[in-house]
Parts: sequence; structure tokens; C-alpha cells
Amino acid sequence: MIIMSVDLGKARTGLAVCDKTEFLASPYKVIFEKSPNKLPEKVVQAATEAKAELIVVGLPKNMDGTEGESAQNARAFAEQLKELTGLPVDMQDERGTTITAHGYLNDTNTRGKKRKAVVDEVAATIILQDYLDKRKSRTP
Repeated sequence: MIIMSVDLGKARTGLAVCDKTEFLASPYKVIFEKSPNKLPEKVVQAATEAKAELIVVGLPKNMDGTEGESAQNARAFAEQLKELTGLPVDMQDERGTTITAHGYLNDTNTRGKKRKAVVDEVAATIILQDYLDKRKSRTP
């Protein structure tokens, strides 16, 4: 099944997709959109282009596991995607993904404007790979 993940941001939203075998998550694109009214449509368009069959939205929990305003916004966004696409939408804890993404970018010496452009895609890829790994561990 092709799964697309979303790392929701205020200005940049990162997307990643996996292959049909659900083995590997890969960066897909970054959507540059600040309007909360236009963003869902752009994500739906990307999901259609990617032929996604399921969407995973990163859930930005606080480090103590509680959910604040950002998590509530992510849940509301996920509901919008579910209504607009008719696809199943899951949530995936994204604590630490941006820090991990920056770590990967440090390892590859990605700096400056290029780093800013790809960090959200990398975070979305980490969210999706975590989701895929969790899915595999539940499958008998």
C-alpha cells in the first residue's frame, strides 16, 4: 500500500511516501503554504499525485506525552484530510523527528538554504519510517 506522511508546519509542510511493499519511506516534496485554508487542498493534490492509499499525519506531542495546541491543530488537519480524500488517516507521534532530521543533515553536511528546504521532507520521512516500522511489528 502506498502511504504518504505529512509533517505539518506553519510555512513549510513536508511530505514523504513509501513504496507499495511498505519497506522504505522516501522524501516526496515540501509544500510552501502559509494559508490554513489552501494547505489541505495542496496536500490532497499531492496525495492524489502519489496515489496514496493512506495518509499519516505527524502528531507533535509535548515531551511529557501531553498534547497542546499544535497537536490539536494536527488532529483537526487530519480530520480535514480524511473528509477531503475519503482515505484513512492515522496519527504518528513525531517527538524528536526534527532533531533527528537535523542530525541526518549534519551527517551529510547539508547547510544553509538547502538545509532549510529539505528538513521538513526529512522529518516527514522519519515520521513515515517510524510508522512503517510500528506497522511491521504489529503484523503477525
